[in-house]
Amino acid sequence: MNLEPFRTPLAMSDAGVWALQFNALPSTVGGLARVIQGLLIHEHMPDFYGVTLSDRQRGEPHVRGTEQILERIAVHDPRPLAEARPPSERFAGCCRHFTLMHVAMLRNRGIAARARCGFGAYFAKDMFTDHWVTEYWSDTERRWVLVDSQIDARQRERFGIDFDTLDVPREKFLVAGDAWKLCRDGKANPQAFGVLNMFGLWFIASNVIRDVAALNNREMLPWDVWGGMTAIDADIDVAFIDRLAHLTHEPDKQSGELHAAYDDARITVPPTVFNAVLNRPETVSI
Repeated sequence: MNLEPFRTPLAMSDAGVWALQFNALPSTVGGLARVIQGLLIHEHMPDFYGVTLSDRQRGEPHVRGTEQILERIAVHDPRPLAEARPPSERFAGCCRHFTLMHVAMLRNRGIAARARCGFGAYFAKDMFTDHWVTEYWSDTERRWVLVDSQIDARQRERFGIDFDTLDVPREKFLVAGDAWKLCRDGKANPQAFGVLNMFGLWFIASNVIRDVAALNNREMLPWDVWGGMTAIDADIDVAFIDRLAHLTHEPDKQSGELHAAYDDARITVPPTVFNAVLNRPETVSI
């Protein structure tokens, strides 16, 4: 198993000059997650903390790179990263921002880590919600461990989470490819997978592509659309997504094929993607 591609900050996870601030942060997986929770607030959960997002914050979920996120944080509040900001002053993002920041900090410590795109089973009853988590390699346990760095004490209480979010059970978070296979095998309903008013096989297929991109260090926004993604089930290249789902189930066993798959134009992140929330094409700098 080659862990080196996941030990070094690269592309979206590269903090640039701001990485110097990481030296003063905790060295543990959980300690870094708590730091991030003091810097970020989920764009759809400000009411959990009794705040309303400012105009500044409402534009922040569309920031893609770690370097740009940290720059925004520093410009607004130059204090050390370890000092938690009040919820009303935090950078507003989504699960993917929490995950990307966590991956960046872990890689800065030389810990192999990667972002995984899929679905969480712990936000709504009988539903699998669009979600991102960290997957890091535990040298002591010799396994990949899932971590949800977004879930703080307040969210744990609101969602009734009763498991260790520093070791998320695999049945509580399904990587997109595993969700796809369950639905293809008739063991799950595709309409249980998605977010807001978007559910179905097409959504799962798009997340499979996002997960493959993330495994190739291209951790895009959850609403970035490109390549082989479609909003119509009938337009899905089923055999293609089947193959990707197989590759992402145990990515380390097929790392060569997984990296080669990224060269396919249906997966490669192009210079311009479509931001489905803002309904416009946007230039991507990776």
